[in-house]
Amino acid sequence: MSTTHAGHVSGPESPAASPALRRAPWWRLLLRDRFACLAVVILIVVALSALAGPLLLGDLAVRQNLRAVNRPPFSLDDGWAFVLGSDSLGRSLLARLIVASRTTLSVAVPAVVISLVIGSVWGMWAGYHRGRRENVSMRIADVILSFPSLLLAVVVLYVFSPSASNIVLVLAIARIPIYLRAARAESAELQSRLFVDAARTFGTRSWAIIGRHVAPTVLPTLFTVATLDFCFVMLTESSLSFLGIGIQPPDMSWGLMVSQGRQVLQSAWWIAVFPGLAIVVTTVSATVLAQWARLAMDPGQRWRLALPRSRRRDKEVRA
Repeated sequence: MSTTHAGHVSGPESPAASPALRRAPWWRLLLRDRFACLAVVILIVVALSALAGPLLLGDLAVRQNLRAVNRPPFSLDDGWAFVLGSDSLGRSLLARLIVASRTTLSVAVPAVVISLVIGSVWGMWAGYHRGRRENVSMRIADVILSFPSLLLAVVVLYVFSPSASNIVLVLAIARIPIYLRAARAESAELQSRLFVDAARTFGTRSWAIIGRHVAPTVLPTLFTVATLDFCFVMLTESSLSFLGIGIQPPDMSWGLMVSQGRQVLQSAWWIAVFPGLAIVVTTVSATVLAQWARLAMDPGQRWRLALPRSRRRDKEVRA
């Protein structure tokens, strides 16, 4: 770092010191952060497992072998399929982990996408028009937020059948206010900006202004929120399956596998530990990627990506 006679700070810490970094493509910024790259690799592996796993390993995941009950992990004596051991019915734990990833993601991803689309459109509409529409929208959001998401899901799934579609529906409804409030705040601030006033003066319709001017500014923030919310929704689904009111056998999910393995935790710890580890690794990877995306999507914060992660953390703490 160097300073001028006027005390101006230059160097990698200064936003003005790295104009090339601001214009750099996102993949180049991503390669500068080893933790974010690792998070992307992990999420890609999980996504590919969810897409191709059931087609390749579906039969192996449900095939019982009573001669290989509770086989310990890290042994290739029974083949690569049992490298993570077997469960109490002799089924390959690795195959079940890969196949269960589809069920877990098929609940978390649709729930986040539905709540993101509805909440962001609703919030931008309410924030742009303000007045009664904004007040009514915020009161509805307050009512939904007054019920904890997990408790609401427990009540609804206890009354109705605990299917994947019902889990997606109740979690999507419970998470709509998160995006509604974030989009409303951003849209309410933007609707008084000069460029929005200019578009309104030339007779541009409200939905056109929202689509052309408000949405491109609001969506980066909403996508960061959605990445973090994906972690919460996946943990909620796992909690519901662990409680026995989520995904039901013969379907499988990571939360259900943890629930089934807790009964033999002392004698066969791997049955519950590996699915739980998959949940932790996936959620931590999504959180790391969300933190990186928050900086990468903000032109005023991109310069921080040039700093080592330890120095970046120190500057954020001081700020």
